[in-house]
Amino acid sequence: MIFDSLRDRMGGDDKITPMGIAHNSLFTAKEKLDLLNQLKADATAAGEDGRDMGFEAEEIDQAIAEVRQGVQDGVGTETVLKGDF
Repeated sequence: MIFDSLRDRMGGDDKITPMGIAHNSLFTAKEKLDLLNQLKADATAAGEDGRDMGFEAEEIDQAIAEVRQGVQDGVGTETVLKGDF
């Protein structure tokens, strides 16, 4: 699953959150939106099956809105270089 490698890139077994994805400097805004939209689809399907993803769809919507706002403000359109952090 795509989030297995994301978990590794975000520092291990810590909980992945929608805002964590939105604020991750390793991804471009497009990559963040792709991940968040896939996460929303997975969360919707999980909810229909009675499973809990650990966060609500509203959290994903807020993260998507934050990424879009960042793009409008000119922030988050590029990833950082490995030497920058």
